[in-house]
Amino acid sequence: MEFHVSFHLNEKVYLKDPESSEVGKQLVKNAIDLIYELGFEHFTFKKLAVQVNTTEATVYRYFENKHRLLLYILNWYWSYMEFLVMFKLQNVTDPAQKLHVIIALLTHELPQSAGSMDYNTKYLNQIIISESSKVYLVKDVTEINKSEVFKPYKDLCTRIAQVISEYNPEYQFPRSLSSTLIETSHYQQFFSTFLPRLTDNQGADQRIFATNFLTDLLFKAITKAS
Repeated sequence: MEFHVSFHLNEKVYLKDPESSEVGKQLVKNAIDLIYELGFEHFTFKKLAVQVNTTEATVYRYFENKHRLLLYILNWYWSYMEFLVMFKLQNVTDPAQKLHVIIALLTHELPQSAGSMDYNTKYLNQIIISESSKVYLVKDVTEINKSEVFKPYKDLCTRIAQVISEYNPEYQFPRSLSSTLIETSHYQQFFSTFLPRLTDNQGADQRIFATNFLTDLLFKAITKAS
C-alpha cells in the first residue's frame, strides 16, 4: 500500500524549508541515502553537496548543521509514524489488537513511496534504528528541546500511551512504556544484526524477533493479574 503525505515540520529545525525548492527536496532525499551508506559520523555537508551537484554553502542555507538535518529527517519519520498509527487503527476497536498493530509498525519498514519526496524507506528505516538517538543524546538537549523540535516524537509516544491506557486504565506508566517500546524496537533490531549476543535472538529475522520480544514485554507489563 502506498501513501502520499506531507507534514509541516517545526521551522526551528531548518533555516530554509527544504520543501520550498527542488534543491531542498534533493538535499533531504540524498542526505538519507548518504547517511545510510556512510553513517552519520562520516556524513558531511561537503559530501552531500557533491552528491547533489551543488555547493556546500547552499546546504548551509537550509540547515545550520548536520545535527539539524538529521533532526529534520527524524521529525518527518516521527510525524509519518504517528499518521500510520492513526490510519491503521481507525477501524480497529479491540485495544489488544491495536497494540499488536502498533508493534508491527514499530518493527517493520515503512511502506514504499512514502511522502511526496519519494524517500528511500528502507534506508530511512535503518537510519532510525542506527542513528535516531543521536539527536537527543547530546549535551545541549535541554536547550534544543525549548524549541519543541521533539514534539513529533512526543506526539507519537502520547498516541501509543493512549492505547496502552485504553487496554489497562490502571497501568501507571503508559508514557514511559510507549517510549520504551519505540527505543527497544530500535535497539533489539540493531543488536540482532550487529551484536547478537546482547539479545536472545536464535537466528530469526531481526524484525520477527523484535516483534515477539516487544509483544511479550508489553503484554506482561500491562495485563492485569487474574
